[in-house]
Amino acid sequence: MSVSREWMGRGVVLLALAATVTLPFVLRTEEAPALVADDKVVIITPHNEAIRSEFARGFATWYEANQGRTVAVDWRVIGGTSEIARYLDGEYTQAFRLHWTRDLGRDWNAQVEQSFDKPSVKVDGTPEDDTDAESARRAFLASRVSCGIDVFFGGGSFDFIRQAAEGRIVDSGIFERRPQWFGPEVFPQEHNGETFWARDHSWAGAVIASFGILYNRDALRRLGIAHEPDQWRDLTDPKFFGELALADPTKSGSIAKAFEMVLQQEMQIRLRELKETGLPDSEAAPQAVREGWTRGFQVLQLMGANARYFTDSSQKPPIDIAQGDSAAGMCIDFYGRYQAEAVRRRDDSARLEYVTPTAGSVYNVDPIAALRGAPHPELTLDFIEYVLSPEGQKLWNFKVGTPGGPTIFALRRLPVRKDAYVPEFDRFRSDPGVDPYAPENNFIYHPEWTGGVFREMSFLIRVLCLDAHAELVEAWRAIIDAGFPTDAMRVLQDMSSIEYDLTTGLIKSKLRSGNPLDEVKLGRELSNGFRRQYVRAAEIARAIRAD
Repeated sequence: MSVSREWMGRGVVLLALAATVTLPFVLRTEEAPALVADDKVVIITPHNEAIRSEFARGFATWYEANQGRTVAVDWRVIGGTSEIARYLDGEYTQAFRLHWTRDLGRDWNAQVEQSFDKPSVKVDGTPEDDTDAESARRAFLASRVSCGIDVFFGGGSFDFIRQAAEGRIVDSGIFERRPQWFGPEVFPQEHNGETFWARDHSWAGAVIASFGILYNRDALRRLGIAHEPDQWRDLTDPKFFGELALADPTKSGSIAKAFEMVLQQEMQIRLRELKETGLPDSEAAPQAVREGWTRGFQVLQLMGANARYFTDSSQKPPIDIAQGDSAAGMCIDFYGRYQAEAVRRRDDSARLEYVTPTAGSVYNVDPIAALRGAPHPELTLDFIEYVLSPEGQKLWNFKVGTPGGPTIFALRRLPVRKDAYVPEFDRFRSDPGVDPYAPENNFIYHPEWTGGVFREMSFLIRVLCLDAHAELVEAWRAIIDAGFPTDAMRVLQDMSSIEYDLTTGLIKSKLRSGNPLDEVKLGRELSNGFRRQYVRAAEIARAIRAD
């Protein structure tokens, strides 16, 4: 009898489990309700839910008013720009392989696979003498092979420049449709050294971003920090030990850009110092770049030594800082402003503050572009037009509920169009005092200094701060306890293995050799070198303290 009841009980559990698993499939419609519409556009993006929600809703309203049809946005969210780049790489490789073998009847080989999307493979006007590599590259650039996605929306311009060079993003037609938008009065091609749209029309900035520091005033009081941080160097204060929240620059192009600002600022500080000595510009600039590179990495190293972690998600630090789990950190401007507003809205508290370091961050853009072989080219163009239109641009910084503003989320981002900053819009904007085009925002980005080694910079931050983080933290703790002995600091901050000339030469050549093993070997050599260096610095500090 008890056995029978036991089996009956098991049967009830199994039936309940089966119902739980199968019910969603029984009730599922052919398409999710949110995507039931006359038309659909497919977009891959690193943007957060708030941005996706407001632009999907705004585009649907705009599209119906202009086309008389309903539209839905099918968002593809797989992570940051690094994950998106890997995804696009895989999808386009498979799509082109099918085109090459099935449509063109050619044999697939390693040379074709390694060459079809490489900008270093040049094609000329004589296809008859093409090598296999040149033939593959020519065929890819002439094709409409598709990854099944229409639009790439968001992420740093570095990623879009790379995708354009490889041929995965293409001219959407927006420059032909709306030529009056693209000029110095509305949408400049360049601003303070940063490119705002590509000259080949492959991409255009959709929104402006800068980078800064988010900090928690309650946490600063807890740590005895009287000066609120307003410069990157402030984050090297040993009182921040174990209290900084930082993101991994190898996982996010936007975060890598923030780290680049530290290097650029140190180079510019050094340039001013050298000019004050009377050194001519022709001599001062090259010296400032080399010495500023070293100084910048020394700043980044001490920030890494103070870090609780390096997260894969650029959205995590602002949340942890708001909760008081970390005292401060670097972040993208809109994450900082958004989090600060959320705290004020929740408890009317001003404990959270975001600041852009004076002369320490440039304004750059997060672009938007059409992907090669977009399944819905007209919808692709329509969506890009909406994002760059006056109507779409209002969503970025207008307050919730204002005319043309967002419905639910205040996005707290900066429009790219100059005409979004006219005085009559100030009462509607969340940040009326912020204008990236104002004369006082004159920090000039020099792409010739660091732009050519942007990828190498992220790699070096990884081996300097992330791979050897445990040893770095232990060395910094010992140095703090010993009162910052000069000998220990000299060993800790020795950057001779990653100096500027080595980076632009040997390190760059190994990272771009095309052989992944070269990068693995180099990373192991450098990170092990820094581990030994940090262990030695800790030993010196402990010995001095013992004496």
